[in-house]
Amino acid sequence: MPVHYNTCLLIDDNYIDNFVTRKILESANFADNIIVLQSAHDAIDALRDGSIKPNVIFLDIRMPMMSGFEFLQEYEALELDNKERVKIFMLSSSLDPTDMNNSKSNKYVAQYVHKPLTHQALEELCT
Repeated sequence: MPVHYNTCLLIDDNYIDNFVTRKILESANFADNIIVLQSAHDAIDALRDGSIKPNVIFLDIRMPMMSGFEFLQEYEALELDNKERVKIFMLSSSLDPTDMNNSKSNKYVAQYVHKPLTHQALEELCT
């Protein structure tokens, strides 16, 4: 896998999904730092205050309190130096065509990826 990131932020409310995704990312040596947050609100706060500066974000769509799409709206309003260079991958189990289309039409979303993340899917993202 030729692409290697400094910091990867994983935002998903599901503990099991986070565990599996983190293990895949670690075993692929995807990033030096993998930060897992179970709340999109916490992620926005961390991005806003600069405590987390990711190069790549894996974002779930369906989460309580703030969905992945609501996160993207908040993300749009943030003033970040590298916002345009951060790759965001929507990582979801949703098969709803609306979710896929909304992901594809968002300028910050690089790609829609079905859960669970696999080594093969990760390899395809990095080529």
